[in-house]
Amino acid sequence: MNHEKAHVAPMAVLVVVVAVTKQVEPSVRTLHRFDTGIVLKDAAQSQALAAMKQRPLFLRPSRFWSRVLKTALFLFALVLIVAAMIVSISSSQAAVLPQDRSDVMYHRYEGDGVTIDGPSVLLRKKVGNHVSLSANYYVDTVSGASIDVRATASPYQETRKETTLGSDFLHEKTLLSVSYTNSSEEDFEANSVFVGISQDFFGDLSTISLTYSKGWDEVGRRGDESFSEEADRQKFGFGFTQVFTKNLIMGFNAEHISDEGYLNNPYRSVRFLDANSEQGFRFATEIYPNTRSSNAYSLNANYYLPYRAAIYADARLYDDTWGIDAQNYKLGYLHPYQGFLFDVFARYYTQQSADFYQDLFERENQFNFMARDKEMSTYSGLTLGVAVSYEWQFSSSDMIKRSSLHFEYDYMDFDYEDFRDVTADAPVGEEPLFGFSASVIKLYGSIYY
Repeated sequence: MNHEKAHVAPMAVLVVVVAVTKQVEPSVRTLHRFDTGIVLKDAAQSQALAAMKQRPLFLRPSRFWSRVLKTALFLFALVLIVAAMIVSISSSQAAVLPQDRSDVMYHRYEGDGVTIDGPSVLLRKKVGNHVSLSANYYVDTVSGASIDVRATASPYQETRKETTLGSDFLHEKTLLSVSYTNSSEEDFEANSVFVGISQDFFGDLSTISLTYSKGWDEVGRRGDESFSEEADRQKFGFGFTQVFTKNLIMGFNAEHISDEGYLNNPYRSVRFLDANSEQGFRFATEIYPNTRSSNAYSLNANYYLPYRAAIYADARLYDDTWGIDAQNYKLGYLHPYQGFLFDVFARYYTQQSADFYQDLFERENQFNFMARDKEMSTYSGLTLGVAVSYEWQFSSSDMIKRSSLHFEYDYMDFDYEDFRDVTADAPVGEEPLFGFSASVIKLYGSIYY
């Protein structure tokens, strides 16, 4: 969507700035899931809970409020679309291709005994007026061991490499995007394809987008060459964005994800009581359903303030057929000052555990499905972040039109309500509840030509 008209120019600046700031931002859940060598996807994937221990609704009151919030989001989205039809004005401008650019980024995560760092390089170049090509190379080096690993194994080190090739095709007000991604590490191979289409209408102040992605995973296990499993993943997405005024832009997004195959982590274990064990308990491999379906809905808004600053907010609700209900809320403030752009934000995440999760089971094979991965438990997380960027403008006749440098620091704190630290010296089932903090550093530079 092109916002370079006089009556919406300030909002265009805000949208571009927010997009650049968020472009390389890894999700909270992805960051602290790299601790195994198996990248567990965003808590949104797969179906099937039969013959397992179900929890009555009155024990999970947050599910009621989750449904209320989802209904409110749907109603608000309908109001958003209707209001868009009323306030939009006509225009002859059309969609535009992404800008030619080159990005280089370094990222580093430290938390829960794990360090993850590495570089990323992005290249994007137009071919004529209707095609744009892109390539991205991303590297993660993981070392250490999280609490899940420390309880049953020793620290390790491995490297994940990810390559993405993409292209955008522009026809008047319609933009078609396609890409292919390969992610490879010692015990995990993932391939995926993505296709998306977006259409500007109502004077280019409204945009609707549809997306689809398909993934194929091959899962292995270090030290066991005979272990080989597969998983297939699909994601469907819908998005609607509306520029209401020169100061306000809002968007609504919905996703449905369906996974099938081997969906658990081969390095995660459940624990169960065993009077014959010196510890009083033993470990066994987790058992997950082989299907999972999930839905996520989000609403976001960016508001441009009179003194050139801006505030932005985002709310995301999620649920799946494994019983997980989650909410994510983010609030941020952008402020320009003498060529610098400062960004401060806070993000809060909370979720209810999967129906088949327990910290301690009574016996081995107690249920058909059993999990103790802390990502399946009930927990909450708070992230506080600060970022600063600076941009240099050059002559339009130069090969390099402009460049920018961006630095961000995030501090994250997680508290688990039903996951205990089994490495602590305490009676079985009375160990202290686990919690940890983490930090993320991102530094990247961009050149536009």
